[in-house]
Amino acid sequence: MSGINLGIVGPGTQPADEDGAELSYMEMPKGMRTYAMPAVPEPDEVENIDSALALLAEVRDALAEGKSASFDLGGLDRQNRAFVDQVLGDGEVSIVAGSTIQAQESVLAGVWRVHELDEAGRLQRDTIEVGGFPRCVLRTAQDAAAPALTSHDGPLPAMVYNAPALVTEMTDKLAAWRPGTEAHVINLSLLPLSDEDVSYLDARLGPGPVTILSRGYGNCRISSTGTRNGWYVRYFNSREAVILNTIEITEIPSVACAAPEDLEDSAQRLGEILDVYL
Repeated sequence: MSGINLGIVGPGTQPADEDGAELSYMEMPKGMRTYAMPAVPEPDEVENIDSALALLAEVRDALAEGKSASFDLGGLDRQNRAFVDQVLGDGEVSIVAGSTIQAQESVLAGVWRVHELDEAGRLQRDTIEVGGFPRCVLRTAQDAAAPALTSHDGPLPAMVYNAPALVTEMTDKLAAWRPGTEAHVINLSLLPLSDEDVSYLDARLGPGPVTILSRGYGNCRISSTGTRNGWYVRYFNSREAVILNTIEITEIPSVACAAPEDLEDSAQRLGEILDVYL
């Protein structure tokens, strides 16, 4: 009995159709980010970092207790702040909220570095936030949003066919939303929508000030809208082509948030880092 040839199946291995047509496959995300211990200096390479160690110990305790907390880095000198920068590093999620707030998740999930800027772009406040998602970012999204969809008067624009039914669905779900309600997801990628349908939905939701990029698996771009608790969540492949386009009715999409178990893991990992300097 001859051996099995494992190289005879898959894209490109079968003869092309007589008409020359070939089956093409959309490229999916390939890379997945995983936790890596930050490159921190050896204990004998640093000195006078007691302030940074004390602050990070408070961060560890907040993580272990699973509670939201904020820590101001304004009192740290340059050396201590640089050490905090090394320990935290840059994680999977980056956020821009309007022109005055920038946030970056650290390599420790649930630990966020938040910069608040003035209108000229100068740093006014540098904080660490512990929690599922930065509260100041969520406030920015909510404060800039209306409680309901933007109204539309007059006849529908040409080529708008299926969007009105989605508007009715969103209106009902937005009105029924309460804290703790499970997210309602509308998968636009599966629906027969014209470009005019999509533009109509954009106009009814309105623009929002918050943009979130999550790079955990491929690229996920999350955008707030002008409607409170209305979010666009879009997934892209490595060629920046949209592979999934959704609207979520929720306080904040879960893909942007650290889970409670993430905070527990981060508490353990931060504890392991701090133990090196005891």
